[in-house]
Amino acid sequence: VQLQASGGGLVQAGGSLRLSCKASGINFGITTMNWYRQAPGKERELVAHITGGGSTNYSDSVKGRFTISRDNARRTMYLQMNGLKSEDTAVYYCNTYYRGDFWGQGTLVTVSS
Repeated sequence: VQLQASGGGLVQAGGSLRLSCKASGINFGITTMNWYRQAPGKERELVAHITGGGSTNYSDSVKGRFTISRDNARRTMYLQMNGLKSEDTAVYYCNTYYRGDFWGQGTLVTVSS
């Protein structure tokens, strides 16, 4: 199983970024996928998840600003992040549980105020 995250970068507060996570080695179309983040000095937290059927859930801190989606044909999950705030600065990880717990390598998002 491999999860490859990309799309992070430096953005000004109020800006947008789109993260991608390409998966291999799993039955992607039926697997729940998650985005986590870990800010400096803080614990890793669940940001959003999307089921194989497309149901989504978000943490209160990003609800209304972030949108999780998936393209099963491309085996890719996305996180559209709008209205970014300095407190969104973190390393973002994609994750899934498929016969085991698997993590991507993380992509750094830095929001400057």
